[in-house]
Amino acid sequence: MNVPDRGGLYAGRPRICFLTETFHPEIGGGESQTRLLAGRLKERGWQVSILTRRSRPASPRRDSVDEVEIHRLPPAGPGRARKWGLIATAGPALLRLRADWDIVCVSGFRILGIPAVRAARRLARPCVLKADSNGEMSGEYFRAGLAGLGLTPSRRPVRSLVELRNRRLRTADAFVAISAPIAAELSDAGVARERIVRIPNAVDTERFAPVESAERSRIRANLGLPLDGFVVTYAGRLVRYKGLPLLLDAWEAVCRDRGNAWLVLVGSGGADIHNCEAELRDRAEGEGLRGRVLFTGAVDDVHRYLRASDAFVFPTEEEAFGISLVEAMACALPCVATRVGAIPDIANDGTALLVPPGDRSALEMAIRKVLDRPDLRARLGRAAHARARSFSVDSVADAYGELFIRLSRARARASRRSG
Repeated sequence: MNVPDRGGLYAGRPRICFLTETFHPEIGGGESQTRLLAGRLKERGWQVSILTRRSRPASPRRDSVDEVEIHRLPPAGPGRARKWGLIATAGPALLRLRADWDIVCVSGFRILGIPAVRAARRLARPCVLKADSNGEMSGEYFRAGLAGLGLTPSRRPVRSLVELRNRRLRTADAFVAISAPIAAELSDAGVARERIVRIPNAVDTERFAPVESAERSRIRANLGLPLDGFVVTYAGRLVRYKGLPLLLDAWEAVCRDRGNAWLVLVGSGGADIHNCEAELRDRAEGEGLRGRVLFTGAVDDVHRYLRASDAFVFPTEEEAFGISLVEAMACALPCVATRVGAIPDIANDGTALLVPPGDRSALEMAIRKVLDRPDLRARLGRAAHARARSFSVDSVADAYGELFIRLSRARARASRRSG
């Protein structure tokens, strides 16, 4: 096999299967990352397929998006509980489709890790596990769901089950950590350091790119956004842990002395257990916010809303990576964000205004700074745009390609040694 050439192309490439809980037409960070990476690898000549759950009964069992083949598995239909059915269906599907893949890469291994590792071991093929969220290895990810059963991740039965699961997960060939906190979590859970690979999430820097003021006005008109005044945007799921109730508190204070500023919330609450969309919509109808908060619902053209904006705000209180922030930075928007998860690695005080999570006063003050200081907006926008280039999909695809080839070579050597 050849190493990557200067153009990022590969020879002797293994066939890749991305295994994920949900995929297009569902919209979310994990879904968009899998689609972006799979599509770019496909463009480079890799054979790529997607294995996912049929979350919408109307979706075909076999489909293609961006020329990437998709296989959708039961159990079909909406509902958070149905995803657990993948434990029974994902493994047999990997075995049935063995002719289509050489390496399986799991995006979000909290549920799918075990069936993927078992199928890969049975076929003597490499398995890569990528954590899309904090707490997937430690079990903290399941805290909200366990609370409904009167349990916590620290209870002995839960700890025992998580460790039993982790013993099998640790046999995976590689773990992708999208942030330093996730890398530390994997290491603390006993994953060998040489199996942990730091690869960030990616952004399409051609799709998410800055525009001139005339183009911004044209996009605003097409989207039905206010043509005059200041537009601050949030993009992501409308869930409580993103700090959105606090954001509306801060925005109401900002609106008391500003009549020409609007907050645009891009996204929906979806099926997330922390969905707070209805609460936010009710709150936005209150006297202090009426007409000053706009909701888009779920959209697949987030880049247009970012290009139409003057600034971006991301008040999340819990975050594994924060791809929405990187997308806004790629559009050269001045950003206000919180110091959680990977965000301090993504942006520092020279590329964004960072505030403590849960601090309404600090959030309000940072928003006001961005509104009041054109010089600050320009400086932050330039620095953000330059920083976002390091997360380009091409550089991330290079890193995954090198990982896949390295694992394929190691597996081939092991096979030769075993005869």
